[in-house]
Amino acid sequence: MWCQMLRRPRMQVWVIWTGTGILVFTCFIHLCTLRELWQPHFLPQNNNGPSCNHGFINPLPQTLSLGIGNSSTGDYVNNGYLMVSCNGGLNQMRAGICDMVAIAKLLNVTLVLPELDHTSFWADPSDFGDIFDTSYFIASLRSSVQIIRELPSSLLQKIQEGSLPVYYMHPGSWSNESYYLNQILPLVQKYGVLHFNKTDTRLANSVPLDMQLLRCHANYHALRFAPHIEDLGWKLVKILQARGRFMVLHLRYEKDMLAFSGCTNGCTPEEADDLTRMRYGTTWWKEKAIVSEQKRQEGLCPLTPEETVLVLTALGYDSSTHIYIAAGEIYGGERRMAKLHAAFPNLVRKEMLLTPEELKPFQNHSTQMAALDYIVSMASDVFVPTYYGNMAKIVEGHRRYTGFQNTILFDRKRVVELVDQYTNGTIKWEDFSTAIRQSHQTRIGTPTVRKVIPGQPKEEDYFYANPQECLCPESTTTSVSINHLPISSS
Repeated sequence: MWCQMLRRPRMQVWVIWTGTGILVFTCFIHLCTLRELWQPHFLPQNNNGPSCNHGFINPLPQTLSLGIGNSSTGDYVNNGYLMVSCNGGLNQMRAGICDMVAIAKLLNVTLVLPELDHTSFWADPSDFGDIFDTSYFIASLRSSVQIIRELPSSLLQKIQEGSLPVYYMHPGSWSNESYYLNQILPLVQKYGVLHFNKTDTRLANSVPLDMQLLRCHANYHALRFAPHIEDLGWKLVKILQARGRFMVLHLRYEKDMLAFSGCTNGCTPEEADDLTRMRYGTTWWKEKAIVSEQKRQEGLCPLTPEETVLVLTALGYDSSTHIYIAAGEIYGGERRMAKLHAAFPNLVRKEMLLTPEELKPFQNHSTQMAALDYIVSMASDVFVPTYYGNMAKIVEGHRRYTGFQNTILFDRKRVVELVDQYTNGTIKWEDFSTAIRQSHQTRIGTPTVRKVIPGQPKEEDYFYANPQECLCPESTTTSVSINHLPISSS
């Protein structure tokens, strides 16, 4: 072949070489694009052990189009359109979006870019594109699900004219694939456009493997934060990393959480009355009369800043520990934060690390603020939530996915019992510290099997806290002790 090429005219050989070079360069560009789309964009590399990602060898098409109305694979059959209105805060909506992606794939429907919650307690006006990279989201899921930014104009016109009614509903909580195929699919085929009013916990924790893998791909790869959030989030990470190893403390001691959980421990009578008014004034919180101390003893209250100081100190953290507070405004202000500041003087918040000008675009956008905390939480050496809410669960699962990063999950019921024994003098500090460490030996985000209870999906372990099907199968039963991980700041 090469001899034949040498005997050809020089111009013809030059054309062949030039064409070959262009082809090689084009392939290289496509490979780089695929690599960029598949790598977690804002996450640091972790040496604790990689996740398998065994379901995603090459899910993307060879060419990418970022326009509206991307088609999926050649055998795709469009059964209709699915519109969704997410509810809740950042992490509740995040999980809901991933569930909707899996449901859209199951039903072979076109998913319209999700609408975010603007009416909850936080009243954040941010749209999907204000928080997530829309083009990236559509492109990285293109081989599995058809996603469009809005309904086609022809359908919108019919809806406005009334000739095409949209069927509004919210599907049942924790529903499995049979429910969607047998009850929801016929509705899509009948009406053409279905609109889900809620997205939280609409899909069971345990569904077929392909749905689980798609949920993981949507969550850990497709949902990349918008550039302005990633840029500022990474600036926070670099500032903190320049100071050494650091902990993120998700101190969930905010007004809305205390009112929601009905917990008033340590609050003044005026503060307790304020929380009660907020609780009774929120119509969608069904349970109203709650006895705070009973909830606390059951482990259903977020730890107070004072309780948190005792637990962290018992675990071996000292005044040299660098702590980043990932939270909104702490209820009770500096009065409630005094002991935490005294014990851990290297305690900072984003407002202390960034200028007012840098944070100005994020003001009155609590979901975008939470996204900054999410990025820092993922990059931290240790993540410690004081309440097992949506952010704690989602970050826990994400840190498992990126290599089982150290996450300390408090056993609040045991903690409260020990704190009360220590503060009333029943046990000494040495006994308290030992008991705290022993009760958290395995509560550090290490591999574990997700609990499944047939017929009781609400009682099962949350999928997004432990996406077991997306992790290395040989790692799910590994036992690691708290004494074998770098839990202290030293």
